[in-house]
Amino acid sequence: MNANLEQLFRIAQKKKRIIMGLMSGTSFDGLDIALCGVEGHGTSTRLELLQFITQAYDPTYKEAIKSIFAKRQVDLQQVTLLHAYTGKLHGELVLRSLQAWGIASSEVDVLASHGQTVFHAPARLHGVPVYGNATLQLGDGDHLAVTTGIVTLSDFRQKHIAAGGEGAPLVGYGDYLLFSDPHKSRILLNIGGIANFTWLPARNLGKQGFSTDVGPGNTLMDQYVQWKFPGLYYDRDASIASQGTPQETLLKALFDHPFFQSDFPKTTGPELFNLAYLKDSLEKTGLSGLSDQDILATLAKFSAEGIIRAIETTLKEAALPEAELFISGGGIHNPLLKAYLENHFNRSIRSTESLGVPPDAKEAMLFALLANECLVGDPSASWNAPGSPAISMGKLSFPY
Repeated sequence: MNANLEQLFRIAQKKKRIIMGLMSGTSFDGLDIALCGVEGHGTSTRLELLQFITQAYDPTYKEAIKSIFAKRQVDLQQVTLLHAYTGKLHGELVLRSLQAWGIASSEVDVLASHGQTVFHAPARLHGVPVYGNATLQLGDGDHLAVTTGIVTLSDFRQKHIAAGGEGAPLVGYGDYLLFSDPHKSRILLNIGGIANFTWLPARNLGKQGFSTDVGPGNTLMDQYVQWKFPGLYYDRDASIASQGTPQETLLKALFDHPFFQSDFPKTTGPELFNLAYLKDSLEKTGLSGLSDQDILATLAKFSAEGIIRAIETTLKEAALPEAELFISGGGIHNPLLKAYLENHFNRSIRSTESLGVPPDAKEAMLFALLANECLVGDPSASWNAPGSPAISMGKLSFPY
């Protein structure tokens, strides 16, 4: 047997696997690295966070990704170069983290890399039915494996699409395995660039859950700040937005898109919710002269209202008055966005920390879990919700 396959077999046979999950979001702030200990599989999975860090990207790399992100026309050479470079860069950041923790790379069984999304194209948005759903994440798995010397699983979203899904959101698999409860209905809300949630009805109800995008989270606010305030990548602590007043006319125009009327589950991305989308809404309403503060305040409310409407629709269709709500993702650090949600639901919204999963580490941890399912799980026994085919995901790259 090939030595690489023998090594993979030994890893799969272990009682406890050390898996490092890597997640890079659409804010380009850095690479989230979660070192996890994983035992079992499926609903018997035990996932322990051993170490976590976000390794910041330098401004040059951020600008390089921004130059091609969510754009239909880009420099193809730049895309090609960044695919290899991102894989190598992520590998170097992994090695830097392991060195800081005093851990040898030989102690890590597997890397689980999400990569850097640069374009997401579900058929409902691109409008060319013959091509179906598509998505593109940069960060070649072979470069990661060779740079680190660690077996790597990467490019998880392609299998989801190949099996009939839209490639996003993938968090539903992990949310179900870690957070579903026999007696409590839960919503696991993640506010990244795009806001998504996983609906987990109590298992004793016999209802089916799902995972879905609901609209923009941070992406429109971040894009606007980067456009209007050179050198800033986001509105820290909502300091700019908090000085403004939401404009209801603009808010109504922002919601005037078929995406908000389409059924769950669904996916979207900055390919739709971008500066052009905002500028079009400002033009339609004749509000192009609004202050930056008022626009950012309106965008924060737009994100919050999209989340609120989606949650209320879900609870209404499930004929349930309420469910436990837990939050994660970068949006948890936006006090204005969080205040809109807490004021509407009239309660303090807990983070996933209360379920034993730090909110900033959650997505990286979930990719470690997906890698574990690929190695030892039973796809036929996984969460087979609408839009989430029962499959194992991840492409395999050997270091040697």
